[in-house]
Amino acid sequence: MQNSLAHKPIEIKISTVVAVAVLLHDATIAVLEVALKEMTAGTPDFFDDEFAIVDVETISQQALDWTALIALFKSHGLTVVAVRNAQEDDYATIRAHGLSIDVVSKSRIEIAATPEVELPAPVIPATTPAAAPSQQIATKHIPAMVVDTPVRAGQRIYARGCDLIITAAVNNGAEVIADGSIHIYAPLRGRALAGASGNTEARIYALTLEAELVSIAGIYRTFENGFPALPAQYPVQIKLIGDSIEVSSMKSAA
Repeated sequence: MQNSLAHKPIEIKISTVVAVAVLLHDATIAVLEVALKEMTAGTPDFFDDEFAIVDVETISQQALDWTALIALFKSHGLTVVAVRNAQEDDYATIRAHGLSIDVVSKSRIEIAATPEVELPAPVIPATTPAAAPSQQIATKHIPAMVVDTPVRAGQRIYARGCDLIITAAVNNGAEVIADGSIHIYAPLRGRALAGASGNTEARIYALTLEAELVSIAGIYRTFENGFPALPAQYPVQIKLIGDSIEVSSMKSAA
């Protein structure tokens, strides 16, 4: 009996899967292909076999060539696994392509690790004045995940429902994600995605900035055209201003 229990054919465990949410604003495959090429700037591993949830809310009345769409994203390193905000009449077609239907919760405060990639135009989630106080209270006393070792290429760390504190380098090809803010007391060379569940007040702090990509609440910025000219030897702060990522030095005004 003990031997059979030790060799279960299948074990089910709760696991967090991080997916990129792709917001489509056009159903034309050629238009989306151009947008993806501009977004990735020809970088072959910009998306490194990421799972993707396709949000079709703004084009739900338009017909989509799912076979071509799945192949297009796959060619850019995105594996489509689910569709969000689709019409019920399209569920059967979507499932026939091996995709799941992602049901969106209407609650403003929810745990969902879906950094958003928007094609082709950016859309910022609206936050009503009434929702702001509850969101602030919900995140006020959450704990932090602490990582004391370097985050190496190919590694992904996700701090679900909390801040992420890293005391060693985040190397090229590594990815760190947090629902709260990210604090890196070392060089940031990989990717950092803060506010993954939609917290627009989240920030990223790093001792030095050499990142491939940074993102806050789904709005991202890359640095293929170079890094901002900032004073040397001072930590960097990254925050969301409107629909833009602002990078600034934490050098004291004094």
